[in-house]
Order: sequence, then C-alpha cells, then structure tokens
Amino acid sequence: MRAGGLTLVRSEGLDVCRGCPSPAVTTTRHAWRIPSAGSLERLARVTEDLAPPGVGEARVRVEAIGLNFADVFACLGLYSATPPGAFVPGLECAGVVEALGPPRASGESTVAPGDHVMVLTRFGGYATALNADTRYLVPLPETWTMAQGAAYLVQALTAWHGLVHLGALAPGQVALVHSAAGGVGLHALAMARAIGATVIGTVGHGDKIPLLEARGLVRSQVVVRDAARFGAQLDAALAAMDASHFDVIFDAIAGSFFRPALERLAPEGRHVLYGAADFMPSGARPNWRRLAWQFLRRPQLDPMTLIDKNRSVMGFNLIWLFERADRLPAAASAALALSAAPPHIGARFRFDELPRALRTLQGGRTTGKVIVEV
Repeated sequence: MRAGGLTLVRSEGLDVCRGCPSPAVTTTRHAWRIPSAGSLERLARVTEDLAPPGVGEARVRVEAIGLNFADVFACLGLYSATPPGAFVPGLECAGVVEALGPPRASGESTVAPGDHVMVLTRFGGYATALNADTRYLVPLPETWTMAQGAAYLVQALTAWHGLVHLGALAPGQVALVHSAAGGVGLHALAMARAIGATVIGTVGHGDKIPLLEARGLVRSQVVVRDAARFGAQLDAALAAMDASHFDVIFDAIAGSFFRPALERLAPEGRHVLYGAADFMPSGARPNWRRLAWQFLRRPQLDPMTLIDKNRSVMGFNLIWLFERADRLPAAASAALALSAAPPHIGARFRFDELPRALRTLQGGRTTGKVIVEV
C-alpha cells in the first residue's frame, strides 16, 4: 500500500514502512532502568528485548529524550506516581514511528510509519525505542529538531494547563511566575505575553536574568529570590509595574516562598501550585531527616482564610491527566497556539551520560530544557 510516497506492508500484525528514514523495526533496545526508587545511583543501563507494539500502540525509535524534575523525584522515591518495583523513568521523548500495532478501532490511528513525533509516556522514556500509545503522539512541527520536540510537550502542557486552563489568566492581569527561566517558566512567559498579561518572574540565581531579558522582561520584572526579604522583593516588583497584587501565581517551588506570594494575591486571584522544588534533595539519596523537618515546616492553610480573602489555591500534577487522552489534541493545539516558538534547550547530553544529565538538572542551575540525544 502506498501512503505519502512510502510503502507500507503488513507483517506479523504490524504496519512496517519501506522507504522511511528508519532502519528495520527495532526488536531490542538500550534503556536506563532503576530496580527500585530510592537513589539516583541505582539507575543502570540495560539492553533488553522489546515486544511488538500492542493494540493501539506504535513502535517509536527514540532520537531525543526530555528530562523533567519529576524524573528526579521519581528515582528518589519522592513522587506520588512512581511505579512500584523496577521501572524505566522518563515522561517524554521524540523520534520516528517504525511500526504500528493493531488499531483499537478502524481508522483510529492518526500516525503512520515514518512520521516524526513527540511522545508523552507515563514513564518509559529513557530508552532508545519504546511502544507508545498512539493517542499520546503529537506530530513534530516540520521546522523543529528532534531535540526541540523532546523539550516541548510536558513543560508546555504544564504551563498551559496551570496558567491558562486553571489559572484563567486574562489580558491586563498580572502573573507571578516562579522559576521563570526554566522550561515551564519560559513557556508561561510566552503564553502570558500572547494573552496580553504582565509577568513578574522569579529565579534562583542572577546569572539567569539575561535569558529573561532576551525574552522581553525588563530588570524590574525579574526577582532573584531571597527568602529573608522575598515579600519586600515582590512589593518592589509590583510597584515597578504599577500594580498592587497578583491575579495569578504560578508556583513550582512552595516552601518559604509560598506564603509571601499568597499574601499578595488579589481578591478572586488564583495560586496554582504544580511543584515543590524546595523539597529537591541535593544528593543521590534523600536526606530523610532534612525532608521531615521541611515537611513539618511546610506551608499550611486554614481554608476559612481563603473564603475571607476571596482567594483560590489549586494544585495539579500533569501526569494524572495522562489518563485523559481525549484532552491531549485540544490541549497540545492550544499550547502551540500560545507558545509556538521552538523551546529553549539549556543543556545537551549523550545517552550514555544520562545519569550526569539528571544530576545537572537536579542542581537547579540550568535554563530551559535538559535534553539527552540518542
């Protein structure tokens, strides 16, 4: 059968592409597997057989992998969605479709062998090939590289869902975006600009300021977080923007920075919490004594005060939305419409350097996305 100049043949229940840029369908792969969560040092490279794609799946030859803070938390055993026992980490990648398993229904699949795709996967992305649910494959924009594709979906969808869908950011409003130089933060800046809102961004280190200035923020819109005077820093940034309150707070940090921001949330304002980077351990294993102390000192709210101040605090974790495949096409289209430029890649590593890439991400000094190229 001919399809777009490519020849597809049926073989053992698979659609195989002849003339595609990919070689023969992959049957073995290299992967970074961890026998159980608890330490980054347990991550080991393995070679293993890969079963044919099942019903509704596609075999994807991976060319680039995107790293996320959730990967680090999962390996350390600090992520609520971490699988029990051994697992391959990784929530996103990009590559070439090699073959298709049997469809769930006639005409269901929108991908074909040879297609270049961005892939969402609920773990399993740290591999040179994988079988992925076709509902979680998004076509790679024609002008993008594989690395840019692997850098996009998780963080852009996080920014769109938190800032737009839940935060309902509107033209003329003021948003506080924590970790503004990170992958999610840069998408949030682009989306806020497209909406017509004003952004005040925070960063942990001053060397990230030039990147934000290149993205359109002036120096007074950037706060280098200092826990001892964070409230005063926010007041100064708001005054520079001729504003008194935030309408939306987009928060991936929590910890000691949570309450000063919440206290500056306008009536009907929305504080959207999607991470807790303040709890990120610095070592290969969690320091349980330190984590226990942080947990005891974590921000706590009296719901009655939210009524009194007419404020909302919302939390979300994108991985739980992976169960709603029906939402992905519209969400991905909406994210691309508001943040259409290729994502910023702050660091690149080879596949055999993946543990080092994770430790680099864990250190919190990177900007944009950390990518592993296969």
